Amino acid sequence: MSQDGVLTAQAPAADPQLLSSWLPAAHGPWQLDFERWPQAQAQRWRAVLAAGAGGRTVLLADRDCDAMLLQSVEVRLQAAVRWQRCEAASIDHWLGAGEADFRALSDVEEGVADADGGGVRTEELSALALSEQVSPVVRLLNATLYDALQDGASDVHIECTARGAVIRFRVDGVMALVRQVEGAPVAEQLVSRLKVMAELDIGERRLPQDGRFKLKVQGREVDFRLSIMPSVFGEDAVVRVLDRARIEQVQGQLTLDALGFDDEERAAIRAQARQPHGMLLVTGPTGSGKTTTLYATLAEIHTGQDKIITIEDPVEYQLPGVVQIPVNEKKGLTFSRGLRSILRHDPDRVMVGEIRDSETAQIAVQAALTGHLVFSTVHANNAFDVIGRFMHMGLDLYNVVSALNAVLAQRLVRLNCSHCARPEQPDAQTLARHGLRADDPANHFMRGAGCGHCRGTGYRGRRAVAELLKLDDGLRDLIAARAPMSQIKEAARSRGMKPLRAMALDCVRRGETTFEELERVTLDE
Repeated sequence: MSQDGVLTAQAPAADPQLLSSWLPAAHGPWQLDFERWPQAQAQRWRAVLAAGAGGRTVLLADRDCDAMLLQSVEVRLQAAVRWQRCEAASIDHWLGAGEADFRALSDVEEGVADADGGGVRTEELSALALSEQVSPVVRLLNATLYDALQDGASDVHIECTARGAVIRFRVDGVMALVRQVEGAPVAEQLVSRLKVMAELDIGERRLPQDGRFKLKVQGREVDFRLSIMPSVFGEDAVVRVLDRARIEQVQGQLTLDALGFDDEERAAIRAQARQPHGMLLVTGPTGSGKTTTLYATLAEIHTGQDKIITIEDPVEYQLPGVVQIPVNEKKGLTFSRGLRSILRHDPDRVMVGEIRDSETAQIAVQAALTGHLVFSTVHANNAFDVIGRFMHMGLDLYNVVSALNAVLAQRLVRLNCSHCARPEQPDAQTLARHGLRADDPANHFMRGAGCGHCRGTGYRGRRAVAELLKLDDGLRDLIAARAPMSQIKEAARSRGMKPLRAMALDCVRRGETTFEELERVTLDE
């Protein structure tokens, strides 16, 4: 055995498909391990994991050692792993064995929410249930969802193509190809299986559908939100993963400090959150961390002296001492109807998960004008576009600017992996495009080279960058008078507002992220 994690080749025995043909007999008996290294990953990398006596683990593949893959497996298992090259026929045999006797979700219970949202009907997926009589489609879907949890994916995309289906994960806000499935029937069956789990109409293939389902994995409950959309080659499915275990881990650190805001940004947000009345809005695209920022703000200001009520879809974090109401549109509990009831419940501070329509917006503005502090999110590209959104909803502009205290526009940028980040010197053209000098001592540019800790991407983790538009009487007068947007922006920046692009550029100069990430998430204004 070599010293670099690579086993020396064994002399093939009579049956090279046996693990003992390739692995040291002294450390046996050896068994395939599809629990810690699931079937989907094994198929993707054509590498299977074998477990022996004393906790020894070996990764078997039909090629020379892939150092990055080996490191990635070690990070995942939190244990030393050896590499062994063997014949392709043996790998094919073991992958087939794993498909026939799939173990990855042997301790998972599947729960499907009842149609009215109450109760959970569970089906146990045991090793017996996942044996040969279970459809391979069920095993493939279970393995995909399991891998999504292992990789920390926020969404699973199943996209139908002319040849079958493509499965992709969204990790740290970026799409990554996981697997390509050949055969149109398999793609159709994957979507049908998801519909069954969410109790949607299997026969309806021409209209979009939305639903939810739950899984219990290793004793913890995981929520999934499903969206089905018809496309040219069939139906595409997107599954939003809401892992409560990960949420609770984040919730233990749910502060503005933990989200990565700069000192100046944190102080400004905290000051706005302590206003006696008015409205604080957070805007940004889907997945930009708007709701998490609002939760962190509420967690910081909650002292028990005020009545705080939220209405959300769904309730993602549970805050002690805060009344939280989940939207249930099937029962008629919408944002607008729930908000009306909340205002009769004597609140001091109210959080509305999202302002989607003019009725909800009108009630939120009236609540802010009548002595309540209202927190909410709005989908807009930047802090200034929020005003246009309210005007488009038909609200009185004078009431909007009177109620509005501040708008926070934010994005999430990926951070350089701390394990493989190395100094780099960008080219002169890139520096000039962003108004920087190569000889500026404040520049500390870094880039992740790619390693097992970051799955070869060079990035690991994200942080928030934001711009905060604080309204004063001067800005309110400009907006109410419908002044040109360029004039409003100039007035806001003369008052100290720093644009999103500039905030993200500061992160690049500190070596936290890269120019590519800056250009991916922010607009050059």
